[in-house]
Amino acid sequence: MSTARPSSPAVSARMSRQASRDTAPEVAVRKLLHASGYRYRLNERVPHMSRRTIDIAFTRAKVAVFLDGCFWHGCPEHATQPKSNAQWWRQKLDRNMARDAETTAHLVAEGWTVLRFWEHQAPVQVAEKVAEAVDRERGRGGS
Repeated sequence: MSTARPSSPAVSARMSRQASRDTAPEVAVRKLLHASGYRYRLNERVPHMSRRTIDIAFTRAKVAVFLDGCFWHGCPEHATQPKSNAQWWRQKLDRNMARDAETTAHLVAEGWTVLRFWEHQAPVQVAEKVAEAVDRERGRGGS
């Protein structure tokens, strides 16, 4: 791991204020799911992994939903590469993507269905896909 720091205290402060929970896309999807009668847990800990949480978890059906930010998680359409302190940022973002892949693989190995969406995806479409997965898993014996 690099010992480099963000390019300035101002950049560090700005980035630390970025919402990691209750982002607008998350809230929009949750409202749609709740209005359709779905109940879920928020920021549920990933079983057997420290410091990792599932954005929206259907624990009985074992469906984990992640709504990933384009910048922080490397969206192939919208990710940008900071020019200032580029090496530090590249390492940070690469670690985020590796952690996402590791978390997904771990949950799948534990029998979970993992759904990952980008923040730019339409909340209605995301909620529909989540509902389909939850209904499918409930039909297999989950509740």
